[in-house]
Amino acid sequence: MSVLRRVRADCVGGLGLLTRLPLGWLARGVGDVDLARSTWTWPLVGGLVGLVTGGVFVGARGLGLPVGMAAVWAVVVQVMMTGGLHEDGLADTVDGMFGGRDAARRLEIMRDSRIGSYGALGLILLVGMRVGALCGLSLGWVVPVLVGAGVMSRLGMVVFLRCLPPARMDGLAAGLLRVRWLGAIFGSGMVMVAVLPLGVVLAMAGGAAVVVAGMRRWALARIGGHTGDVCGAVAMVVEGVCLSLFYAVWDAN
Repeated sequence: MSVLRRVRADCVGGLGLLTRLPLGWLARGVGDVDLARSTWTWPLVGGLVGLVTGGVFVGARGLGLPVGMAAVWAVVVQVMMTGGLHEDGLADTVDGMFGGRDAARRLEIMRDSRIGSYGALGLILLVGMRVGALCGLSLGWVVPVLVGAGVMSRLGMVVFLRCLPPARMDGLAAGLLRVRWLGAIFGSGMVMVAVLPLGVVLAMAGGAAVVVAGMRRWALARIGGHTGDVCGAVAMVVEGVCLSLFYAVWDAN
């Protein structure tokens, strides 16, 4: 397979897994897609999602919508673009981690499509944090900050997968054993430095590292490894932390 075709296949894998975008034009002639190999594209996909979300917010404000309504519409488009993948993972993770008495029961709850009170609360808090962050950002910072948070949140997923064994061997995440984490880190760094001040980049990277380390320890203790749901939860928490850290670091400057 040529280099260009391999890159296209990886882009199809990353976009196909993390978004609901129509990819027939890009996938034409690519052949089989290796999801594990595509992990280097995940942060770039996150940046694309942030770019579109920020663009919707800026466009809505330009049409005269109040800031709160513009923020809600931007989040609606973001969830539609990703199919609510990470939000679903967060809800399942919180329900399972807090609702089960042992690892087997926690994994069973996480597979249940119904949402419980723990999951609902987790979604309300983190989606509310996303909307609140948009309401407080000046228009000039919306797109760079959302791109940066999107990149860092998906990079957190890649590193999390690299640092843990699968909690079960029959899930999608169990097949992602050859994670391209060095490529993901390099690509993330290039994008982050291009769109945000270095101090903000370092703060977001440090916050993401703390989240991944904490979630790694928690997942090992509660279920013995990673699942796709916990990866989605990692992305959501890292995004919320990165948005919060932007305010803390930028205000300090």
